[in-house]
Amino acid sequence: MGKFLLFSLSVLLLPVSTLRGQQITVNARLDSTVIWVGNQTRLSFEVTQRPGQKVDMPIFSDTIGGGLEMVEFPQSDTIKSDNGNILVRKKYIVTAFHDSLLYIPPFPFVVGGDTVWSKSLSLKVVQPFQIDTASKSIADIKPVLDPKFDWAGLFKTILLVLTILAILVVLFVFVRKYILKKPVLEKVVPEEIIPPHIVALSKLDKIKQEKAWQSNRSKEYHTELTDVIREYVERVFNIKSMEMTSAEILDNLRIPLHSQKSAYQGLKQILQLADLVKFAKWNPGPDEHELSLVNAYLFVNQTKVEEVKPLDELRNEELKPAK
Repeated sequence: MGKFLLFSLSVLLLPVSTLRGQQITVNARLDSTVIWVGNQTRLSFEVTQRPGQKVDMPIFSDTIGGGLEMVEFPQSDTIKSDNGNILVRKKYIVTAFHDSLLYIPPFPFVVGGDTVWSKSLSLKVVQPFQIDTASKSIADIKPVLDPKFDWAGLFKTILLVLTILAILVVLFVFVRKYILKKPVLEKVVPEEIIPPHIVALSKLDKIKQEKAWQSNRSKEYHTELTDVIREYVERVFNIKSMEMTSAEILDNLRIPLHSQKSAYQGLKQILQLADLVKFAKWNPGPDEHELSLVNAYLFVNQTKVEEVKPLDELRNEELKPAK
């Protein structure tokens, strides 16, 4: 009789122990109980259950009862407890756009035919500034956000640019030194600018030595002579003498050479005789050829602009030892 009673009690208590084995706990909480209109907070549901239990949680679309709107899809994580249970946490980022006290009702969590309800919550949504409804103007739901300057991002950008520049410099040095076999940096020797009168006198010396007119090359002789004078005039007086006729050159130099009549007359003789030889096939005598060359020397020497060297440079030249 005692054994039968014990067996009957165990059969009656079996459903109760099974139900307790399936029991879960649910906790609902908000990270903030008060937010400004349009701000966000996090709604979390935490379910403590046995491993392997299947819990049907509530499913939300774009709103979560009570006027809350879901901003992001829920995120879930699972943590194993020391007592063998597991904690399943589901997080929702929510917001609201109405100045009011929102009531968040309990939600059902079903396991094995049993339902456990989360606790209800409340969220106060506050308008951060007064809106003038009489003006009927559009107002922001929240103040304009003034983000902080991203110093870390700026530092990373500068570091990236410097790194790229360093790589390019190393690549340039490698290619220049080991592939092209050239020095990394080449010394740039400034081009020496020779004064116009030095250039002209040097060319006149060459014409004097050749004396082309003595070899029946009178046209070539006077062409070379006038070209030297035209180049000299263009550099000294800054006129396009290479593109001008003889008359135009004389007309442009009439005022600059008004105090140097001999130079002007010498230039006139050179140009006019050259035109006769080149265009009228005039055959001048030896004296006329020589006179043009002499007048060319005189014109250059009478109109040359001597370079004035600084006093320090002159002293340095005096101190240089004679070679």
